[in-house]
Amino acid sequence: MQYRTLGRTGLRVSEIGMGGAQFGIKDYMGRWDPDSPEAQRAVEETIHRALELGYNYFDTAPAYGEGRSEEMMGRALRGHRDEVILATKVSAQHWGAPKEIRQSVEASLKRLRVDVIDVIQFHGGWYNQGEDEIILHGGGLEAFQALREEGKVRFLGFTAEGPSGGVERLIASGAFDVMQIRYNIMYQHPSDWENNQGVIRQADALGMGIVLMRPLTSGVFQRLMSRAFPHLSKADLSRFCLNYVLSDPYVDVALVGVRDPRLVEVNNAISDDLSSRLDLAEVHYRFARPRDQEKPERLKKR
Repeated sequence: MQYRTLGRTGLRVSEIGMGGAQFGIKDYMGRWDPDSPEAQRAVEETIHRALELGYNYFDTAPAYGEGRSEEMMGRALRGHRDEVILATKVSAQHWGAPKEIRQSVEASLKRLRVDVIDVIQFHGGWYNQGEDEIILHGGGLEAFQALREEGKVRFLGFTAEGPSGGVERLIASGAFDVMQIRYNIMYQHPSDWENNQGVIRQADALGMGIVLMRPLTSGVFQRLMSRAFPHLSKADLSRFCLNYVLSDPYVDVALVGVRDPRLVEVNNAISDDLSSRLDLAEVHYRFARPRDQEKPERLKKR
C-alpha cells in the first residue's frame, strides 16, 4: 500500500481507503443483508485483511443503514484504534441544530466504539439551497469547532457531489481540513486539467486534504463499456478507473467500498503497481506540437 499526506492534517493515509456504504445499506451494489451474521463475518474478514495490507483510512456515516455501517465497522476495528484514521459524517437534517449535531456525533462515537473521531464531515451534496450558509452562519460550523475543542473530533470536513458555488464558499472559508468529493474517469468536473483549475485545486491551495468518493464510478463506467464492448473485462475496467484517480497527484485518498477480502487484495496490488500510473497532464493535453517539441511537464502537486 502506498501512502500520502492528508493536506494540512499531516496524517499519513493509505491512498486507498475503505468506504462504509456497502457495509450498512441493504442491497447496495448487490444482494446484501447487513443484519445477517454472514454480513458481519464478511465485513470483519474484509476489514482485517485490509489492515494486514496497510489500509488505514476508514470512512462511514450514520446514513449508511441508520448507523449499521458504523456499528459493523466499530466491531471489526476493535483493538486496532491506534492503527486507523476514522472518518464519519453528520446528515444534512441536523446542520442547523447544534444540539442535534452533538447528539449525532456522540451516537457515532458510541457505535464506532471510540473516544474521538479523526475526521468529522458535513454529509452534503450540491449545497445549492443555502446549505453552505446554514453550515457557515447557522451554527453548524460552530458546533463542529466546539466538538473539536472538547477533543471529540480532530479535523473538520465536508462531502460534496461536485463543484458549486456553495462548495467554493465552504473551501474559501478556510475552516475545513478535508474535502471529500465525487471525482472519477466519467465525472471530472472537480479537476480541470487543461487550465489547472477546479475545486480540487482550490481546496489543495488552502492545504485541505482531498478524499474521493465513487472513484470506480459505482460500476456505471464498467456497465457502459461492457455493453458497448462485450469483450472487455469488468475487472480490467475497474483497475483502469482506480489507477486513473491514483495517478492524480492532488488526490490523497480514494475510497473504495468492498465486502470481499479478495477485492481488498486486488485494489492493494493496484496501489503498489506504480509502473502503471498515468501522466494525466499528457493525457489531457489538447494541442498539436512539433514532433521535436517536448511534451508538457508532468503536473505535480504543489
